[in-house]
This record gives sequence, C-alpha cells and structure tokens, in this order.
Amino acid sequence: MTDRREYELKDFIFDLPDNLIAQHPETERDTSRLLVVHKNSHTFTHKKFTDLHEFIAPGDVMVMNNVKVIPARIYTRRISGGTVEIILTRKLSNIRWHIVCNRTKRIQPGEILYAKENHGIRFKVLEKSGGILLVESNIELNEEVLLSIGNMPLPPYIQRKPEEDDYRQYQTVYATEPGAAASPTAGLHFTESLITDIKNRGLDIVFLTLYVSWGTFQPVRSENISSHHMHTESYVLPQQAASTINVARNEGRRIIAVGTTSLRVLEATYENGKNYPGNGETDIFIYPPYNVQSADVLITNFHTPGSTLLMLVSAFGGYDTIMSAYKSAIDKRYRFFSYGDAMMIIS
Repeated sequence: MTDRREYELKDFIFDLPDNLIAQHPETERDTSRLLVVHKNSHTFTHKKFTDLHEFIAPGDVMVMNNVKVIPARIYTRRISGGTVEIILTRKLSNIRWHIVCNRTKRIQPGEILYAKENHGIRFKVLEKSGGILLVESNIELNEEVLLSIGNMPLPPYIQRKPEEDDYRQYQTVYATEPGAAASPTAGLHFTESLITDIKNRGLDIVFLTLYVSWGTFQPVRSENISSHHMHTESYVLPQQAASTINVARNEGRRIIAVGTTSLRVLEATYENGKNYPGNGETDIFIYPPYNVQSADVLITNFHTPGSTLLMLVSAFGGYDTIMSAYKSAIDKRYRFFSYGDAMMIIS
C-alpha cells in the first residue's frame, strides 16, 4: 500500500542519548552489530555484521562506493594572523574547490588563506555564496600535498581530534578513488576477508563512485522538507558495473546497495528499468513517499535526527518501519552514526 502522507521535518526527529554516538570505531570492522529490518513483515532481527551471509544469496549483486576520503580539513592562516579551519567539500577542477570554514562571515572574496603546515600553499577566495566559499589554490592539491597539510575530516558529531588510526578506520578497505570529504560509512564494516567470502558465495560485487561532499551533514532547516535543496555531488557509474546490475535485474536477481551514497547513484542513473553508465552530477533528494526502484536491499548505518539520510532510508524501508527500527536500536543500545553499527533492510 502506497504511503501518501505528507511528512514534515519534525517527523524525522528522535531523541538519542549522547552515549550512543560512537566516538571510536570497533577494533575489528566486521564485529559491529547488524539490525536486519524485514520491511514487508515489519519485524527486526538482531545480528552481528559477520552474520551477513544469512541474508544474501548466490546471484545477488552488491554495489559499493569505492570513493576515498582525502585529508580535507586544513588549518590556514589569514594575513591578519588569525587561524581559519577549512574543509574542502567539493573538487571543481585541479585547483578550484568549494569549501566551508569556521569563519565564513568574516572571510571576503579576494582574501588569501595560507596553509599553516606550508605557507607556500595558498587559497584565494573567489566567491562567497551562503555558507560555501569558492577558492583557488596556487598548486594542485593531489594526495601527497593533502597528506602534508590536511587532516582526516571526521564528522562534526565525533567530539575529538583525528588520531593516527582514523586514517585507516575512516576509510573502506576498497577505497581507490580520492576526492571525498566524508566516508561512505556503510562500507566501513567490510573486511577484505568478508568481501572474499561474499564472492565465494556466488555474489557479484561492483563498484561505482560518488564523491561524498561535506553537504552530507547539511541540516534540513525547513519544516516543509520538500523545499530543502539537496547538495550536488559528482558520480561515476562504470559501463561494466551498469551492465552487471542490469543483467541481474532482468534475471530477477537482487541488487544490494551498500550505503545511501550507492543508492543515490543507482536512483540518479535509473530510468525505464535500467541503469545508464557515465559520469554525472546528482542532487537527488529521496524522502517518503518516494518509491525507490533501483535496489532491493539497502545496507546502511544509523543516521542523525532530521537528516536527509534518515529520510532516504525511510523512503526505502517505509517510514513507520524505520522509525520503529530506530526505537528498537536505541532500546538495544546500538551504536549510532559513522563509526556505529549497521542496518540491513530487506523485503
């Protein structure tokens, strides 16, 4: 039965104890908990992530986002001497980026910011629009440069500075495409041995890329959620991945999206029963009663109250079912957000 209710921001707000917000990852990635949501029966099964094999089948296609998080948090200095913390949110060219910073109101177009770790690296502010600045660096910010001046951009709800281990743990084991300001966190639970086991069970694994921007943390500010403007992110859906997905769908095999980022690309490239490969940009905003058609199963983490990510998950799993699942997760003391536990939504 189609959900025809009109939802408001308040419908996605819930109380979460601070001590359930994971501040550190599990020692071993795949030892996190897994809440399996059976959306047709509106029931839940509590498992470990290593029990994933109980809910997958030969022929399933698992779609993963292979983006790599860059050291996007950079401390800079103004000519006046003040320190400005910037986060590279989206790459526009080899030298142009959108950024957010902790001094947006004070920074004006034309100002130069100098990287504190290397004053020879400069950022010129070209434009200012809302809370986003367009900057141009004097050199290309490749991985080597960013490692020398930047820090891992842990989410704002992790109340500590990045530690050495975060450079490994806040990255999926299959990350290959640099450019993200945030991790596709559903993938953090997978180990290399678990991926090998999945393949040995007869599943196909394909990769796409969504360059996750800092906009993923952008709050919805309007009670009327339909008026929210989603951030734009770049994606790549390779020909081989699209072909594998389309063949499986035509044969009645399941498509498993690992993470909301993978699902956004699948939906953005889906039309008339198939996914079309290529490079592109998407600002797709998925919220109830949107009908997701490109995937059958979603693996995801637990998301922040009032977030677009929670709205997407609610569209996929059904609003009432997902909100009940979140209540169950809180009652059962699941760990929330990027370094937290996982949820798998199946039929």
